[in-house]
Amino acid sequence: MIAARLHRYHEKLVVENIAEPKITGPWDVIVRLGGAGLCRTDLHVQEGQWAEKSQVALPYTPGHENAGWVHEIGSAVTNVAVGDTVIMHPIVTCGLCRACRAGDDVHCEESAFPGIDTDGGFAELLKTNARSVVKLQPSLHPKDIAALADAGLTAYHAVKKAISVLHPGTTAVVIGAGGLGHIGIQCLKAMTAAEIIVIDPNEKARALASEIGADHTVAADGRHVDTILEMTDGKGAEAVIDFVGESGVIPQGIAMLRNAGSYFVIGYGEDIVVPTIDVISREINFVGNLVGTYNDLDELMVLAAQDKVTLHTSTYPLDAVNDAMADLDQGRLQGRGILVAA
Repeated sequence: MIAARLHRYHEKLVVENIAEPKITGPWDVIVRLGGAGLCRTDLHVQEGQWAEKSQVALPYTPGHENAGWVHEIGSAVTNVAVGDTVIMHPIVTCGLCRACRAGDDVHCEESAFPGIDTDGGFAELLKTNARSVVKLQPSLHPKDIAALADAGLTAYHAVKKAISVLHPGTTAVVIGAGGLGHIGIQCLKAMTAAEIIVIDPNEKARALASEIGADHTVAADGRHVDTILEMTDGKGAEAVIDFVGESGVIPQGIAMLRNAGSYFVIGYGEDIVVPTIDVISREINFVGNLVGTYNDLDELMVLAAQDKVTLHTSTYPLDAVNDAMADLDQGRLQGRGILVAA
């Protein structure tokens, strides 16, 4: 089969023929890819930022946002059949550890993470297991929803946490209306009654944010912190949901946060530096978000089937993977890039 492989860090991916994955266990599922989402984490993988954490051996195939059609199943698989349309939870889990049994499968003690520490979906076929496939309604096509497997799941997971502090009359500030942010805005609109303010430097991104649910948009022009404080009567927002996490955004986000507010970290790249006395005296909270659970993904697919969450995408053939990565890196992508193998 054809796959886009990372042979050396800091170099382009190589599109080449490799062996097809094989069924080796009763719970295995092999999926023919109909869409593989591009994520900024894929750039971080290419740059070697995940090398120490993942301990992956090169060469390997990136791609952790995947959807397609069931191609082959192991002898014990009963929840899907060959030909079914599925989206894959990004983590392959064991189902036996305490975290899995508690429904917190994102913290499975025996997990694999295709596209991070094992071969992923920048290919024609991908091996996963029965616990990680969500059967989709026929109205959903893999290339249209593939990026919901991680970007959408992470955004949904963060918003689901934020619901506890976003009762009617509260304010949520969303930093970044790009690939993840535009999904988070839709989740907020579908799941809360909070006022939604979106900050982004890009005029087109702000226009999209208004179309999909933002009550107000603010240009990131150096005056945006003061603007947010003016809009919230000097108090700040109950929740700041940060889809950027770098380029000096975090101190600005903290300054927009109301006392006893919560800062939801999704984007990453720089450090959170805040005096502990400020954390104590203001009683502010910092909440990390790593993808989400299988049930989160299943719930998100319901919103997708109801057209309450839609992806804005640009598709690329698999052999144009390096062009797609460059477009993502240079900020030329609005929404999500999707690789299509065939």
